Amino acid sequence: MEIKDIKAVYFVGAGGIGMSAIARYFISRGLVVAGYDKTPSDLTRQLEKEGMLIHYEENIDEIPIACKQPASCLIIYTPAIPAEHQELQYFREHGFEIQKRAQVLGTLTRQHKGLCVAGTHGKTTTSTMCAHIMHQSQQDCNAFLGGISKNYGTNYILSDSDYVVIEADEFDRSFHWLRPWMTVITSTDPDHLDIYGTKEAYLESFRHYTELIQPEGALIIHRGLEMKEHLQEGVRRYDYSLLEGDFHAENIQIENGEITFDFISPFECVKGIQLGQPIPINIENGIAAMAMAQLAGCTADELRLGMKTFKGVDRRFDFKIKNERLVFLSDYAHHPKEIYQSAKSIRELYRDRKITAIFQPHLYTRTRDFYKDFADALSLLDEVILTEIYPAREQPIEGVTSALIYDNLRPGIEKQMIRKDDVLNLVKSRNFDVLIVLGAGDLDNQVPQITKILQNKQ
Repeated sequence: MEIKDIKAVYFVGAGGIGMSAIARYFISRGLVVAGYDKTPSDLTRQLEKEGMLIHYEENIDEIPIACKQPASCLIIYTPAIPAEHQELQYFREHGFEIQKRAQVLGTLTRQHKGLCVAGTHGKTTTSTMCAHIMHQSQQDCNAFLGGISKNYGTNYILSDSDYVVIEADEFDRSFHWLRPWMTVITSTDPDHLDIYGTKEAYLESFRHYTELIQPEGALIIHRGLEMKEHLQEGVRRYDYSLLEGDFHAENIQIENGEITFDFISPFECVKGIQLGQPIPINIENGIAAMAMAQLAGCTADELRLGMKTFKGVDRRFDFKIKNERLVFLSDYAHHPKEIYQSAKSIRELYRDRKITAIFQPHLYTRTRDFYKDFADALSLLDEVILTEIYPAREQPIEGVTSALIYDNLRPGIEKQMIRKDDVLNLVKSRNFDVLIVLGAGDLDNQVPQITKILQNKQ
């Protein structure tokens, strides 16, 4: 089915951050857009305001008439939806065209010049940063992002530009549907071993992804990654890192809550880059984002302006309270390397203050595979409060609990295990200096209440 032939689109699993960006694309085209999700959320409520029809129980009778026409309705589903889902079975039995989210994005990378960002971590911030630089430049862009941009209040940007910025997700090998014009690869630390099985299979997946870059395109890869790329003839290769590579930083200044540096490039070096979201890890994210934007035609002044005005992404090092008495923020970090980078950055910013983390581990398999690495990363902080594991799509695994992480935290660190339902009472009963909520689960839903409790104490 060609995109031009579609009159309606139905999403099985409508409320995911990536799914909602595509839903917004089809809403903007004036199509009937509907779908199912398990639970209402701020995101689904916003989509309903924008014109999407959503229901919250498996019920074929709730599917709109326009979405029951196989010749004109495209079905998009997330791999997190079980195969036995009633509505998904209905669409399969009645001959509908059913695509994963990544297949739809793959079609768009064939129609536009795809600027994609892949990697175990850093891809949401880097892609959102690149999209912002491009959107405020003469080049402009469309964008499908994995987080809500604070500059635009959405995870989707629509324009007439030939460029589209896409976060390339390696889960379930989804990024193999893409055909990037250019791509950044930020990191390849093994993850999703419930899908891939081995580190070698994970790295091979990234190697195959590099084969999909279009001729005359470009790969911008972080220095020192374990993977080996395999590029088509004509694809240019560049590397980057904080202090070395074709693209890197010099003259880094971190003082008084501000970060500035010079962007070193094989094409045009840009002095005096100022981070609008001054977090140490964003220097490296910014180098990658600027490298791709520069290769796409952005000027030095456009790079400076884009970086200075970038406000960040919801749930990515997201400050809620920031003053001399108290700092409170939330971060989506849920892989050990992400936790490490988050802890390292917050330690650099607040060297002499007591830092407490409330961490909700995400997935039983990830906890089983990496509990020692989680403990090592969290041990960079002064105090760790662990809740029970957020299962997401998984069933419990015998013997796998947050206690695996708890028992491996460094000796002497303050530590505690509590139920997620007791977090608010704990916050009410305690005083904090620097507090961070970590994880990709549903503990983040309590962040507004935690913020209110902490504000009322000041």
